[in-house]
Amino acid sequence: MGNKRILVKFSGEALAGDAGHGIDTQILNYISKEIKSLVDADIEVGLVIGGGNIIRGVTAAQDGIIRRTAGDYMGMLATVINAVAMQEACEHAGMKVRVQTAIKMEQIAEPYIQRRSVRHLEKGRVVIFAAGTGNPFFTTDTAATLRAVEIGAEMIIKATKVDGVYDKDPNKFDDAKRLTNLSYDQALNDHIKVMDDTSIALAKDNKLPIVVCDMFKTGNLLDIVNGNYENCSIVK
Repeated sequence: MGNKRILVKFSGEALAGDAGHGIDTQILNYISKEIKSLVDADIEVGLVIGGGNIIRGVTAAQDGIIRRTAGDYMGMLATVINAVAMQEACEHAGMKVRVQTAIKMEQIAEPYIQRRSVRHLEKGRVVIFAAGTGNPFFTTDTAATLRAVEIGAEMIIKATKVDGVYDKDPNKFDDAKRLTNLSYDQALNDHIKVMDDTSIALAKDNKLPIVVCDMFKTGNLLDIVNGNYENCSIVK
């Protein structure tokens, strides 16, 4: 493999901006420019975006009226909405993009086919993986790790609203410390929410590094790919 290949995971909430729900096109525009800086550096990029700005399966199912299985499928559809929006923003910024969904919807996107996604990446196209794993009870974190392993990514970057992983909630505790290097077993610790346990265990089994960074720090993604881990936490 010649070029570096990475997978970036964005939360759905990040797309909502100050409104807290829906899609803020200015944030889409910002993210697309960050992605373009990677593409311009000949880095092959896969993307996974959550759906929390529209609906979360767990939340939808919490009072028992909507079953968890149905709630999770609703969440998967939310990620497709976000993926289509991100595809538009990336194309607007001058990139070639393909959306692949784990649930077939041919009028909107390609079905997920591992060999085809790798071919797209090799041709310099950004591939957005939507609809999670296609199964209820699995998060988009797990989908991101699964796709990263399947496409042979060198790392998964989880772009969030904080600049890494802390020993306790930095919003509540002034003495919270950023953990720059963690083992997978540390990341599985209940107090430290990096990603959900299934996704960390999958990363551990496949020796896939997870980097947690602040998505709103311009240039962060390119810095990380170039080996500058100053402003993030790395799990490996």
